[in-house]
Amino acid sequence: MSLFAVHYSYSDDTAARDEHRPAHREFLGGLAAEGVVLMSGPYASVEGAPDAALLLLRGSSAAELVELLREDPFQQQGLVDQVAVREWTPVVGAWAQGVLADELKG
Repeated sequence: MSLFAVHYSYSDDTAARDEHRPAHREFLGGLAAEGVVLMSGPYASVEGAPDAALLLLRGSSAAELVELLREDPFQQQGLVDQVAVREWTPVVGAWAQGVLADELKG
């Protein structure tokens, strides 16, 4: 398994995001329970930039994760304008030397 950084850029429909956030978080929480989502959360707001979030996921391929994330209620409701998925290899820090070290060697 590899690690992936996923960047979501959200639509400007904050009311719809508020409405569907519980289902979105339940979906991601289920993936966390399965060990797919390692961390997830919104970026701080930046004036003039769209609201966005970072998700750190574990998976076999970027294509697999793109397909999986299409089931996210935010995506199904059209609340995610852009998804960028990139494989990520931590080399320094707690993950590189700690709990994920053996997994990252493979």
